[in-house]
Amino acid sequence: MPLVAGVDSSTQSCKVVIRDAATGALVRSGRAAHPDGTEVDPAAWWDALLTAFADAGGLDGVEAIAIAGQQHGMVVLDDEGRVIRRALLWNDTRSAQAARDLIDEVGADEYARRTGVVPVASFTVTKLRWLRDAEPDHAARVAAVALPHDWLTWRLRGYGPAGESPLGPVLEELTTDRSDASGTGYWGAAGYDRDLLALALGHDAILPRVLGPSEAAGRTPDGILVGSGAGDNAAAALGLDAASGDVVVSIGTSGTVFAVTDAAVADASGTVAGFADATGRFLPLIATLNAARVLDVTAGLLGVDHAELGRLALDAEPGASGAVLVPYFEGERTPNLPHATASFSGLTLANTTRPSVARAAIEGMLCGLADGFDAVRGQGVEARRLLLIGGAAQNPAVRIVATQVFDVPVVVPAPGEYVADGAARQAAWVLAGERPDWPVAVAEELAPDTHRVIRRRYAAAAAGASSR
Repeated sequence: MPLVAGVDSSTQSCKVVIRDAATGALVRSGRAAHPDGTEVDPAAWWDALLTAFADAGGLDGVEAIAIAGQQHGMVVLDDEGRVIRRALLWNDTRSAQAARDLIDEVGADEYARRTGVVPVASFTVTKLRWLRDAEPDHAARVAAVALPHDWLTWRLRGYGPAGESPLGPVLEELTTDRSDASGTGYWGAAGYDRDLLALALGHDAILPRVLGPSEAAGRTPDGILVGSGAGDNAAAALGLDAASGDVVVSIGTSGTVFAVTDAAVADASGTVAGFADATGRFLPLIATLNAARVLDVTAGLLGVDHAELGRLALDAEPGASGAVLVPYFEGERTPNLPHATASFSGLTLANTTRPSVARAAIEGMLCGLADGFDAVRGQGVEARRLLLIGGAAQNPAVRIVATQVFDVPVVVPAPGEYVADGAARQAAWVLAGERPDWPVAVAEELAPDTHRVIRRRYAAAAAGASSR
């Protein structure tokens, strides 16, 4: 029975699933934590990957592997393959001014035309500009730029600094895929745009070779076939086997809304990023910085766990009796407000209750995602159903409120590690030469029960927050 392994190297942890290549059946799994923060030494990801492999019982019997990872993170290497400074992650917003500078210099329309995206603080290109401006000595040493999954795939294949890896610092062996390259801000339909790279970093640099969906990056020193990998959202879409008419809403550390389409998207407003997917198609996407952690902080405020938070929320009426939370706790990416803060509004003596606060938190989180859902549909994407995933999707209150916020059927796939599953599907694809047809179990399907008052009140409160 040939086995394949899929890796999800996310912001918070590293997850590994090992599956039967033919059926997709889960054989074993493992995980390890990542350090907190918006900048991380990539060595911590490598250590977590090895720990997760061990937790999964090792790679015995595994014939192919692929790594999916958090998008946009800036990994800069010198000519000896050493990491120059801690990697800036997608949620590090110090590059917000760099994003504005690049847009001023190039133009939003031109950026969207050339790359499918308009720079925001999350993207790699803005982090490189920040590096050039804030740490010029580090920027001058950059010989190669990689993303988290690129760097891990390179290390897995045996490359890295001399003395730390069997094959040494061959920077030309860095590889990536279309989905992750499309989130850099210097890659588009014509490939890498090196003028945009140099405009950001101050000079050209080695960039990972972009592989096709079923193309192998190489092998590990032990002979395991290694797939190209993918960005986390593209891997999730592959893991879900998302098809035309499916719009995925994922509630994790960040919130994302995305769909798989045949045509590319170029939104000059910058609201919808025109990413590529992991199958050769495209992945129009919006992301919010504030998702599951909105529930974390509210549960902590009320002194309850997530289950009790949900029970409290369902004790309040839809619309939380007028209480509205605009949850910009970490600034926000969609809308692009990196320095914004959260706000409660509409509070009265009557509605300042634990149930109303709990419901306002869930409604606020979902309304931010619903705005993104509308933006994706505004790019011509058809939405016949919403696939709700992520840890928060397991809370019954989140599911019920989702039916009241969105206006299409809500489908909740069975709990799973869909990013790692997508990477495993890709590994099976590389191994067999054809895309696997593995089933996706569904936990619940819910009909829409739209209460328009929820989004109407949220829109008014968000407009006020955005104007401050």
